[in-house]
Amino acid sequence: MLGPLMIGIEGIELLGEEKERLCHPSVGGVILFARNYHDPEQLLALTRSIRGLRSPPLLIATDQEGGRVQRIRDGVTTLPPAGRLGQAARLTPALARETARQAGWLMASELRSLGVDFSFAPVLDIDYGVSQVIGDRAFSERPDDVAALALEWQRGCATAGMACVGKHFPGHGGVAPDSHLSAAEDPRAIADLEHADLLPFRRLIDNGLAAVMLAHLVFPAVDSQPVGFSAPWVRYLRGALGFGGAIFSDDLEMAAAAVAGDLQARILAALRAGCDMAIVGNAGRAIDPVLEHLPAPDPRAALRLARMHGRGGETLSALYARPEYQTARAMLGEI
Repeated sequence: MLGPLMIGIEGIELLGEEKERLCHPSVGGVILFARNYHDPEQLLALTRSIRGLRSPPLLIATDQEGGRVQRIRDGVTTLPPAGRLGQAARLTPALARETARQAGWLMASELRSLGVDFSFAPVLDIDYGVSQVIGDRAFSERPDDVAALALEWQRGCATAGMACVGKHFPGHGGVAPDSHLSAAEDPRAIADLEHADLLPFRRLIDNGLAAVMLAHLVFPAVDSQPVGFSAPWVRYLRGALGFGGAIFSDDLEMAAAAVAGDLQARILAALRAGCDMAIVGNAGRAIDPVLEHLPAPDPRAALRLARMHGRGGETLSALYARPEYQTARAMLGEI
């Protein structure tokens, strides 16, 4: 059974202590960063070694949005920022949607070839022009365009055997501070979000979105706690939006998560609020004393998480030879 914690590793191959750590029942996944990547052959060997540790295998994830946020670069396609697709949508909406589908398929096909289960994407935030951290990571300033383009991205990923994670629920685009660096509040009520920030989430949920990542933002009109620690927000997501997929915290080492206390307190707060998996990407050995204090894996959460395992996948050389691959790269090259 998959545990409720996703953690990072130090380098391009597993250390002995990391193998032991990843076998702890509280661990359920590994998040990969640029530090874990040298070339496709190395990454494939790494993901195989991670999968070989446990049954069912640990989830393996990364952030492969495109633009500024693309952890795996050399040897795979350089993806444009999502905002480029939004710009294209103003001129040629149908072509932009098709390009978004091709981008999702291309990203997912490459990662599946390398043994990665999923990327934390697409970004469903709205680009209001105020956020220090979102910007062109968002598809557009128009909620309908974000929803339409993200839905095509999701469809492309599904064709390649990859589940999607919509982030950062319920929307990070309306605040200026970067929650990696400081606390952030959004004064709006849910009613103000329903036809704007929440629209892309609702659209993708209605079309089978597999997972959601919660934002480290406080919406005082709803709860005094950041969304990632907020049971009311999780109840809204499960109830009003009818979401039945997996819920991930954002990385709990971000500054905006410090309100919950030390690392152990943050993880427990996220799980108690209703997250299925808490992410701690850079703790290293500091996570070891915490592992013994985490709750046993929840069977319902473990089932939701198990659905995040990737399906299929072929070698990169076989993928490169496919006409569909060349077509997708050409379409992305146009924007």
